[in-house]
Parts: sequence; C-alpha cells; structure tokens
Amino acid sequence: MIGLDICPTALPSWQKLSKLATTAKTMSLMEMFKEDANRAQRMAIEHDGLLLDFSKNLVDDTIWETLLELARQSHIERHRSALFAGEAINVTEDRPVSHPMLRCNHTDKQLSEDDALITMASEMRDHMADISEKIRSGQWLGVTGKPIRTILHIGIGGSALGPELACEALRPYSHPEIDIFFVANVDGAEILPLLKTLDPETTLVVVASKTFTTQETLINANTAACWLKESLGLENSPNSEHFIAITAQPENARLFGISESRILTFHHSVGGRYSLWSTVGLTVAIAVGFERFQQMLDGARAMDLHFTSAPLSSNLPVVMALLGIWYNNFLDATTVAIVPYCQRLSLLPTYLQQLDMESNGKSVSLSGQAINYATGPIVWGQPGTSGQHAFFQLLHQGTHLVPVDFIAAVNEPSSNHQHHSALLNNMLAQAAALMCGQTDERLPPHKYHAGNRPSNILLCNELTPYNFGQIISLYEHKIFVQGSIWNINSYDQWGVERGKGIANAIQNSTDGALEDMDSSTKHLSGFIKKMTSTAS
Repeated sequence: MIGLDICPTALPSWQKLSKLATTAKTMSLMEMFKEDANRAQRMAIEHDGLLLDFSKNLVDDTIWETLLELARQSHIERHRSALFAGEAINVTEDRPVSHPMLRCNHTDKQLSEDDALITMASEMRDHMADISEKIRSGQWLGVTGKPIRTILHIGIGGSALGPELACEALRPYSHPEIDIFFVANVDGAEILPLLKTLDPETTLVVVASKTFTTQETLINANTAACWLKESLGLENSPNSEHFIAITAQPENARLFGISESRILTFHHSVGGRYSLWSTVGLTVAIAVGFERFQQMLDGARAMDLHFTSAPLSSNLPVVMALLGIWYNNFLDATTVAIVPYCQRLSLLPTYLQQLDMESNGKSVSLSGQAINYATGPIVWGQPGTSGQHAFFQLLHQGTHLVPVDFIAAVNEPSSNHQHHSALLNNMLAQAAALMCGQTDERLPPHKYHAGNRPSNILLCNELTPYNFGQIISLYEHKIFVQGSIWNINSYDQWGVERGKGIANAIQNSTDGALEDMDSSTKHLSGFIKKMTSTAS
C-alpha cells in the first residue's frame, strides 16, 4: 500500500476540478434541469431494489466526467483489489481489513482469497445460530431454571452502535417475548436505573469489546456482574449462564471470569466500527432470528459484489464518494447531513457519524506525510420530519452549504397510508425546496431562498434485513473510496487511542502521577476531587 502512495492534488483531474469549482458556484440546478429534460433519468442508478437519485447535485457533464477521471487516476481499483484480497491495507497496524470477508463465502473468489478467515467466520456464525436459537426458543435457562427473556448488551462505539441500529431498524421482525437493552455510556445514570427494572433471573448480559480492556465497557460489565451476584447469590456471576463475551481477545474475557463456552470471538483484523457483521451481531440474531441476520449479511455481500464489478460511472459507492469529495474539497462544504425519512433508521446518522469520522478523520498520508487538503467531513443529522423543525432552516437560508443524503423506504408495513404518504411527501418537498428556493423579487428579503442546495435521495422498496445490509455496506464502501482518493488510512484511530490512554492514566493515577499532566487537567482534577469529597 505504501507503494501506492499518491498525492491527489497532483493529479490533472484534481487541478481541473479546482478550476471548475469557480464556475460551479454560479451554476443553477434549475437551469440545468430545464436544459436537459432527461437529467433526472440520466443521473439516477437503480440496482437490486435500491434507487439513488443524484440529479440534484451541483455538477454538469464536464464536472461529472472530471470526477470520474479523478477516480480513474487515483488508486481506487488497486486499493479495492487489495481490500478484498486480504492485503495489509491498514498500514499503521500492518494488517488486513477483514469485515467484507465476514459476509462472503468460499464461492466468492472474486471477493477474497482468505479461506481461513472465511472458514472462521462461518464457524462463528454457526455458534451464533446455535446460541440465538436456544435463547429465542426458551431453551437457554438462567441459574434458577427460568428462560432468558431479556438481553442487556454492554459495549461502546462499534461494539454497541451497530447492533443497536440494526435492532431498531429491524424492529418489526423482533421476537415478541424478548426485550433488548443497550448500555454504552460509562455514566452510571444509564445502567443503574435500568438494572432496577430488570429481572436478574431472566437476564443475559452480552459484553462486546474487541480488546476486552475498554474502560467504559468493563466498568459497566462489573456493575452488571455485581448486580447479578447480589440478586442471585452467585459467587462468580460472569462464570454463569447469565454472561456471554464477544471479543477478538478471548484471553481477556477469560480473565474477567467468563467461561470458555460462552466466549464468541472474531478476527483482530475486523475494526470495531465495522464489526456488526461479526459475532458482535449476536444480539441482532437473538432479536430477529439468525435467518434474518443472515439476510442482512446477504444484502451487504450483494453490495460488495456490486462495488467490485460495476463500472465506476454506475457504481453506487463510487458515485456517492465522488460527490462528497466534490463538495468537501472543491466547494468548501465541510459537513454532510444524513436525514432518514424512516423512524426505524433514527440511529443511522449517529452510526454513520462514527463510521465516517473515525475512519477518515485523518491528517497524514499513507506514508505518514502531513497533508494540506481536507479529508473527512463532519457528519450529522436526525430523522425527518423531526429534523425539519430543528435544523432545516439553516439548510434552506443559512450561510453554510450542506449537502444532504435523504434516505427512505417506499413501503412501511408498520405504518399506514396516511402517515407514510405524508412522510415521503415531506421528504420530496424538502429536497425540491432546497434545490428550487424561492427567488421571486416581489417577496420581502426575509422570505428569499437562494435554492441551489444539493441533495441525494436513496430509496429502497422496504426496509428489510437484506436492504438494511445493502445500505450499511454502501456507506462503508463510500468511505473506503474517499479514503483511497485522499490517500489516507481509513482503518486506524490513533487519536481515539490517545484519549483512552490519558483517561486510563487519570483514572489510575495518584496525586503524584498527575504531575505529568498539563496544568489545566491537574486543576480540574483537583476541583472534581474536592467537590466529590464535599458531596460525600
């Protein structure tokens, strides 16, 4: 991968795009639609039940062809081959990036040559299927002989966000007698009141942590363990039917006290924020059934196949990535709003925030050189129509250019025609209003909308496990393509690790050890200790 180190700003297409950006700021989306009656059809991709309409973007044919040329001149295709061949594209940790292998099989030679990892993933899926079916059928019993009916999933970051998003997105498929709860924050105000509402006799604690050393997760896990010990009189509650561990370092789970038979593993080359497809998805399989979990994997695999085979001009992840680079690097739009018009996808903006910002929030190249161009954007958003009454005013009339991804399901069985029609019509109206604006000169200035605000609309027929898997995989690959063009490593997170290290140092330090800290941190730590002692 170091041999593929290339500065994007040196590419002829990048330099041409820099010049085209000047004229793009004065182009009119409305005029482009008037001049090209087929623009909506030409700038749309329909594939395997998904439709991406990217016609409402500030690109003409010249800009679009130059963006595609940027993709060709970059190392996207070589990087993509390296990803799916299991090469060590995570250069700072010298390891491959293996989450696509979790959803492929031995017939997918076009996706991966790593038979050993595919075999391991298959074995782990068998283990997940066995556990999830026992729990769903009432065969998994607690120490008092009652079947498990509540799952308390403890994790943080990718070890919690992905499963929680999936469980919420696939809620109509959930087991009617099993309750699922997630705890991520180390703030005791989250877990302590929750435990008071749960029945320890029928609760299973699932602790998901890649390293099984994450401070927040272990504090919450210990709190749950103490609760079970006190409630059920267990001498060693982690070594009981009430605890399951999911980790890439099983030795640490064993040290915590969890029995070998209740430790599910995944490969260390699977990043935490990409681990939904691994055994971290056990809670999803319990909630909706392993068959539907497999359908989710199948949807992601189908997007993998599309990403590896479709031409760049009709490749969904590539198209979305190029549009994002156009705004981020050439039109000074430093944020992107994710607005799902689907309540079941209410956690998607938060999930994509971590997926994107932890992946592409980098400032050095693959060879470790400081870079002088923008990389990952700020990702934010919330569901429509609630977002319309929160931040859409800024989107319409504010001074910032904010591209928007609208996401919706055409059909929603858990809703009805009145509600869902209003929902979708609001989405269409907002996208149209962002583009068209309101420029009648007879209007007072405060009613003036410049319009020309860009958006994508991504539709699926229905939010099924398969389509959900497609959408998540689509964004994974979009992020990969952008990282490839920006010439950065999308698969490490040393900034996060630095913060963790300081937190552990402060948590475990004595007053003397704090001398190594900056004066602000020492002052604040002293203030907190003083106020804590006063309160107690």
